[in-house]
Amino acid sequence: MVRRPVAFVAAIVLFVEAVGMVLVNGLLATVVDNQEMSLAGLDPSAMSAGAWVMGGVAGVYLLLCGLVLLLTGVRDRAPGRAGRAALISCAVVHGVLGALTVGLIGWAAFAFMMVVLGLIVLTLVAYGTTGVRRGGEPDGKGGVEDGAPAPA
Repeated sequence: MVRRPVAFVAAIVLFVEAVGMVLVNGLLATVVDNQEMSLAGLDPSAMSAGAWVMGGVAGVYLLLCGLVLLLTGVRDRAPGRAGRAALISCAVVHGVLGALTVGLIGWAAFAFMMVVLGLIVLTLVAYGTTGVRRGGEPDGKGGVEDGAPAPA
């Protein structure tokens, strides 16, 4: 089945994206600080510090989601509730940012964001609930048809 390789690829992509996010925000912070730029009278050092903090927070968030995907692939089990919530929020963020990147950056960035979104969603769907209790008998909630034998 392809769910383990998809989880691994998605984890690698999120790790690379985390590094890229920190680097881009660091570059922006350095440029703002060196040029003494100001926006509506804000202190340039505060804007620089805010860019660094935002880059760090976004990088840690992407690393956390990548770690959830990596553990999902290694264990070959669905992530827990907190992991699923993190991955769902990561997918939503990629969808919204993908919509924004079309106008701001271009179609190539949009395509990248949609590929990442697709990898995350495919992992979530592939490791979705099976509808089978731990003992192997069907739970009657759609995973296994009532009366059908449980999967081996």
